Amino acid sequence: MAALLMQGCQTTTSAGVVGAQRSQLLLVSSQQLDEMAAQTYSKLKTDAAAAGTLNTDDTLRQRVRSIAARLIPQTRAFRADAPGWQWEVNVIHSDELNAYCMPGGKIMVYSGLIQTLNLSDDELAVVLGHEISHALREHAREQVSQAMAAQAAIGVGTEVFGLGPSAADIADIAYQTLIATRFSRTDESEADRIGLELTARAGYDPRAGVGLWQKMMRAKSGGGVPEFLSSHPADASRVQQIEALLPAVMPLYTAARRSEPR
Repeated sequence: MAALLMQGCQTTTSAGVVGAQRSQLLLVSSQQLDEMAAQTYSKLKTDAAAAGTLNTDDTLRQRVRSIAARLIPQTRAFRADAPGWQWEVNVIHSDELNAYCMPGGKIMVYSGLIQTLNLSDDELAVVLGHEISHALREHAREQVSQAMAAQAAIGVGTEVFGLGPSAADIADIAYQTLIATRFSRTDESEADRIGLELTARAGYDPRAGVGLWQKMMRAKSGGGVPEFLSSHPADASRVQQIEALLPAVMPLYTAARRSEPR
């Protein structure tokens, strides 16, 4: 078991200027999880379309897609393959404050997050950069792998360390992970770091990250916990980390702005 765990440890991204790199336990392939994510995402779109809530605001949809289109090419700084993923960007009309990027680049943004918090383009870029970073670092794949390892450790689903994980085991664990992701502090820290660098490289002001998470904390203190905050906890230490990262990413932002056509 220990030997297989060692074989399953690797890193999914380069470090970038923010130094986001560590060894990860990855026992399931990217292809398997990407396929499951695509199926889950397709069902979400179908259900939203049937409910009349998918991409109902053309202006908002175009705004989100335009920002994502500037961020996606910057992913090459962390993964050479990422710009070539089958990216999708859609907006669901809902009061829910939520957004996510599934494995393989399947992005969904809920209109309530943008409108309720009155997000600027820079703040929205920070949100999208953060979510894209979860996909780049394959945090969902890592969580599935950790769940599989935990099952094996207690003698459940021993196929994982025999002939390989059964399709049923992987599908069940992956589905639960994709629809109910609760990221760890390490995951969140990495997504903040990589997301700020993506934001800066795309020519959006990374300083907007401070205001964004301050808005999140105010939303949290206003009563009830927005869906986004149930999986992305906001606290003062998060703002402090973003402030500490700014000296590393601001030169990238300055360079990106200088290269923009006038």
